[in-house]
Amino acid sequence: MATTEEYHSIQLIDGDGLFNDVGTDRLIKEIKLAECGLSYAVVAIMGPQSSGKSTLLNHLFYTNFREMDAFKGRSQTTKGIWMAKCAGIEPCTLVMDLEGTDGRERGEDDTAFEKQSALFALAVSDIVLINMWCHDIGREQAANKPLLKTVFQVMMRLFSPRKTTLMFVIRDKTRTPLENLEPVLREDIQKIWDSVPKPQAHKETPLSEFFNVEVVALSSYEEKEEQFKEQVANLRQRFFHSIAPGGLAGDRRGVVPALGFSFSAQQIWKVIKENKDLDLPAHKVMVATVRCEEIANEKYAGFTANESWCLLEEAVQSGPVAGFGKKLNSILYTSLTEYDAEATYFDEGVRSAKRKQLEEKLLQLVQPAHHAMLGHLRSGTLEKFKEAFDKALNGGEGFSVAACNCTDACMALFDEGYADAVVELANWDSSKVRDKLCRDVDAHVASVRAAKLSELTSSYEAKLNEALSGPVEALLDGANNDTWPSIKKLLQLETVSAVSGLSDALSGFDMDEKTKEKMLTSLEDHARGVVEAKAREEAGRALIRMKDRFSTLFSHDSDSMPRVWTGKEDIRAITKTARSASLKLLSVMAAIRLDDNVDNIENTLTSALVDTKNNAAVTDRSITTFDPLASSTWEQVPPAKTLITPVQCKSLWRQFRVETEYTVTQAISAQEANRRNNNWLPPPWAIVALIVLGFNEFMTLLRNPLYLGVIFVGFLIIKALWVQLDISGEFRNGALPGLLSLSTKFLPTVMNLLRKLAEEGQMPATNSSQTNQAVASKSFQNGSSTSNMSSSASSGITASENSTTKGE
Repeated sequence: MATTEEYHSIQLIDGDGLFNDVGTDRLIKEIKLAECGLSYAVVAIMGPQSSGKSTLLNHLFYTNFREMDAFKGRSQTTKGIWMAKCAGIEPCTLVMDLEGTDGRERGEDDTAFEKQSALFALAVSDIVLINMWCHDIGREQAANKPLLKTVFQVMMRLFSPRKTTLMFVIRDKTRTPLENLEPVLREDIQKIWDSVPKPQAHKETPLSEFFNVEVVALSSYEEKEEQFKEQVANLRQRFFHSIAPGGLAGDRRGVVPALGFSFSAQQIWKVIKENKDLDLPAHKVMVATVRCEEIANEKYAGFTANESWCLLEEAVQSGPVAGFGKKLNSILYTSLTEYDAEATYFDEGVRSAKRKQLEEKLLQLVQPAHHAMLGHLRSGTLEKFKEAFDKALNGGEGFSVAACNCTDACMALFDEGYADAVVELANWDSSKVRDKLCRDVDAHVASVRAAKLSELTSSYEAKLNEALSGPVEALLDGANNDTWPSIKKLLQLETVSAVSGLSDALSGFDMDEKTKEKMLTSLEDHARGVVEAKAREEAGRALIRMKDRFSTLFSHDSDSMPRVWTGKEDIRAITKTARSASLKLLSVMAAIRLDDNVDNIENTLTSALVDTKNNAAVTDRSITTFDPLASSTWEQVPPAKTLITPVQCKSLWRQFRVETEYTVTQAISAQEANRRNNNWLPPPWAIVALIVLGFNEFMTLLRNPLYLGVIFVGFLIIKALWVQLDISGEFRNGALPGLLSLSTKFLPTVMNLLRKLAEEGQMPATNSSQTNQAVASKSFQNGSSTSNMSSSASSGITASENSTTKGE
């Protein structure tokens, strides 16, 4: 018996009915049955004990089942059910050697195991070999009758039986031709079929619906071994491509995929052992369910452990991954393709359902990574939008155009990125992420828009502040009748310029006219507010402004030169003019006059504060009349436009007059002092009286020149005292203060003068001139030129007198 491959047989089910699942799985892995799909066949052999079943299988399929040793007697060799792979036959064929029937070892209990094993063989096998002796054909009580009855009876327990091929192998064929034996055998088979009780659904079902009947005959192995082997070799050829159309099992039904064969056989045996009817369609679904679920779990576990998936999942947590969708789809398709390849032969409904479940589990597993990728894509696209938007704005592009172009480019970039990250198996809706990106983009545009508009508005407001604050302050400082018209004109010019510039700038923002008009109006209001705020600020310094104006006009002439109070100026007129100008400033600052309304503030202030004749008349009559300033509002002036109320004006004017009275008094005092200093000569009548009354004394002086010298010396002494005491300066502040000051200085000055004269008298006469010059020079160098000169003069006068005395 030649063979190129050899596989050991295993006991599929032992004599006690225990299924060998471990050995079965090992054999299936060894022969790689799982790779066969549906391209495999199962052959079983039944027959009486010691009828040569194992011998036939070993010669027919090159197996190594244990054979009976004829020299030791006829006894049971095969216990339970054994299985092995047929060597050298395509497709892969498994053969089961069943325990023989009608054995003495089991006794009366053989019927139960016989039926169980027969039912198992019919449920699992595609071809069932029934080994029988040739001399039993045609005999009523032959051993084949109980076997056939058993086969047909258990067949009824299959709700949907397989189309099984029954091959009757006639052993030890006699000289009777097979053509004569086969009709007898088929007739016996039909009789047995007809006699077997059937369920109502199969009362009229013919035998051919359940079985394909084949009959072969073999010579005696012991007597005609060579002929037996030749006939077996011919029979072996019929098992090649047995499942192909026209083959021995070409029309089989309900084949379990090779991957589920072990589990299916185990479950079938379990049901048979529990003595239950075997529902093959339901069993097929159950096997498909279990195996497809196992395959799906394996693929899911393989996916989670897949290195490419682990690296991809880790990478997407830290940032976007280029080609994310392509890589993920490849891994998913690989797992599902492997599932399809392994589960392709199982029940289509179960296979599809389990594939869908696997697909859902895989998608559920990868969804967080996909969401993370979309999150990176959204945030990255938003950042690129911000950069592009800022660049476009900095490049001078209009806001609305830049926003529209950058938004379109941003969404196109997101769509492109999403197409690269899409999971083809999933029907995930990206609209939420896209809508979120749209909202983020719109929010950023709105934020930048608000910032730009605020910046733009602030810029023009700052320009208005700069253009209005200084000029308005200057105009209010020089308050006159043209002040408010000038301010109004300035406000109109600057407002028109600013509104025009802002309007042009807003044209790039593509805003509706209502909003644009509102912003322009707000800018106009701001300009007006700047003027009003500056006016209120200046009104708070009204008293300072009034005093400054009064001081300027009172202390300076028309040529802006400081006044010198010589006594010729009309202080009353000057004071009135200065106060009128200050009152004019107060009236200008009393209210805001940006509108065309006319008021009588100036007339009211003039009549109430400056018109002294009316005030004097009222005072003389001691009659209390209505005070126009005893109010908190001006006529024809709204409170909102009032800067200084009438009551405040009256209070300011009172304070102004008090604080400027001193300046006027000082001017009057200076004028009077100047007059006193300039009027040192006596009146003309006094001069005439002196001439008339002093004629005799004058003549006496002419007659005696010595008196002139004495008078001259006395003049010098008086002049020296005048200079030393600074009498003109002392009396500048008044007569009484001057007298008090001179009374304290007079005696020390006289004593000092006498001391110097005494020192001069002690010096030699020859050096008197030089000494006088030295003393005079020293006194001049000490910084008191006038006093020293007077002292020198006094010293000179004294020295001259001394010289004259010595000469005499």
